[in-house]
Amino acid sequence: MQTMPAHAAHHDDREIETLEEFDATVAARGTLAGHRVQAVDLTDRTRELLTTDTAGAIFLGCAMREDAAAKIRADGALVFPPVPDLPFDPYRGLVYSPDELFASLPDGYEATPDARAYAWFQRTKADGDIYASMLRAVHDDSVSDALDELLSGARVVGVMGGHAMARGTEEYAGAARLGRELARAGFTVATGGGPGAMEAANFGAYAAPFDDEMLTDSLELLGKAPHFTPSITQWASAAFEIRTRWPQGGRSVGIPTWFYGHEPPNAFASHIAKYFANATREDGLLARSTAGVVFLPGAAGTVQEIFDNATPNYYESRGEPTPMVLVNRAHWTEKLPTWPLLQSLAKGRSMETRIALVERIEEAPEALKRLGG
Repeated sequence: MQTMPAHAAHHDDREIETLEEFDATVAARGTLAGHRVQAVDLTDRTRELLTTDTAGAIFLGCAMREDAAAKIRADGALVFPPVPDLPFDPYRGLVYSPDELFASLPDGYEATPDARAYAWFQRTKADGDIYASMLRAVHDDSVSDALDELLSGARVVGVMGGHAMARGTEEYAGAARLGRELARAGFTVATGGGPGAMEAANFGAYAAPFDDEMLTDSLELLGKAPHFTPSITQWASAAFEIRTRWPQGGRSVGIPTWFYGHEPPNAFASHIAKYFANATREDGLLARSTAGVVFLPGAAGTVQEIFDNATPNYYESRGEPTPMVLVNRAHWTEKLPTWPLLQSLAKGRSMETRIALVERIEEAPEALKRLGG
């Protein structure tokens, strides 16, 4: 099964992202000097803050009492207070969970933090406010930092494909089997985090610990709400029904964006790194797919991802080229003839041995292993 730690080792042990880490650091070190405390509610830690050295520390979006804030500022710490009335936390220390983004789903999707963050984005994007764009940038940077910590040491395989693939179809079932197979082979599945092929692969990873019956029954249940239109509420609720019926599914990552507001995140990725900036998200998804990428049939977005991935492989700007597996011969040679161009680019370069075209989804995991050496 895939090895993905709940909270991977930090790049920097001076970063504190939970109350448990805060308490452990104060107990073990007796100082917070030079530490970074990110989005931790310290309202009930006034005594610790008043009696602990915080020189050179930075507190990002931590709620605290005024006397504690005054004391740590006097110590020479920097305090960035929480931003009021914001539907997201720009300083967050961890990536999102489906439960967090879809909180209040029973009241309708519009009530969820996900929908509220998108509404805020639409409102502030239009008026070009520098403060709002700064908050978006800080948020996206915090999410990238959290994602790096989460995926430290994981063998990540990206699965790319369009949002148009409907639940209840043979294609969706195939993409789910692919996600399940990859997860069972010890890979961490990463997708663009949206509906369609992306959801199917995340769902497959979720289904990895269970038997075939769970897969069959779930696919049938999901087929009753095939698409996220007309109702995101019904579409997402079907996923949560499966998560409730079969709890503790396998872990995987979704990397969606609020840039495509019409496209909600899927609830099967255990960890969701959601961004405001689509460019950051696109590049981040491919750069983190260190064990290779599988491209399922898609349209313009998937074609773009193929060449976004091919470019660093061509120039070896990220080191050794990573495996690229395209699925469905007719799609990638006739409908959108991407494969011949990819072959021509790769000719005579080290990436030539790292690309493959397979007919069926079932062949993709084997191709990945072969190309990965």
